[in-house]
Amino acid sequence: MQTDKPLKVMYLSPTGRDDYDQVFADMTAAHKLPNTEVHVTSLPAQDGAFSHIEFRSYEAMVTRGIIRATRAAAREGFDALAIGCFYDTALHDAREISGEMIVTAPCVASIEIATSLANRFGVIVGRRKWVDQMEATVRSNGQGDRLSGFYHVELGVNDFQTDHRRTNNLLLEAGRKAVEEDYAEALILGCTLEIGFYKQLEKELGVPVIDPSIAAFKRAEYAALLKRQCGWIPSRKWSCEAPPEDEIARFGGFDDGEFFGSRIVVPAETITASAA
Repeated sequence: MQTDKPLKVMYLSPTGRDDYDQVFADMTAAHKLPNTEVHVTSLPAQDGAFSHIEFRSYEAMVTRGIIRATRAAAREGFDALAIGCFYDTALHDAREISGEMIVTAPCVASIEIATSLANRFGVIVGRRKWVDQMEATVRSNGQGDRLSGFYHVELGVNDFQTDHRRTNNLLLEAGRKAVEEDYAEALILGCTLEIGFYKQLEKELGVPVIDPSIAAFKRAEYAALLKRQCGWIPSRKWSCEAPPEDEIARFGGFDDGEFFGSRIVVPAETITASAA
């Protein structure tokens, strides 16, 4: 294992806006390992200047940008990348062209963590609109039997950070229903912009509460660490086969133009070796 070379992790906000990039940069700075370098990025505006992707049509519009950004990050030498939307938008598409870079996303990462801490979990989401798609993702990851339910608070993505007291109260009310009525033993916050509320909810409700932005980032960082220590990289066999490079070059559109609209770098800490 190379101990002197920083792990390189990218947290990609899959919209063509940088409104919340600093929020996620602060999150990674607070939670990363010392030897991890994090790049928090957004897509260029031409790949979808949306402030959210609550609708499938919006997701479809940004999917091309996510694929291109993923391929660009892999070619820059990143060890892992987290796609910052709880829909896990374009996760499987991005994994297909990520080379040796590991790709994860908030829903799958949060499920992995929650099910290591409890037998039964609930998910608190913004709008009822989101539930069918997110539930399908939970079930596709094999955890439908451990799901107590989805609990919506009728806040859109951009509403969570406008009035923190109101948001906290709504999340607390939904969490209390999940725990006390449906016997959830852990909770997942089902939007990356529910960032900043998990500690107070844990204190009030007495169960683990998973912040999906932290979960996605830490899962990516852990995958990067395992890649360095154990050599575990994405499979390219059978369903994991990547498209041929000569065909990608012939079709075009993968590697030209801008891939990122913004970038905040959270550097690795300089570690000075102590004298023996």
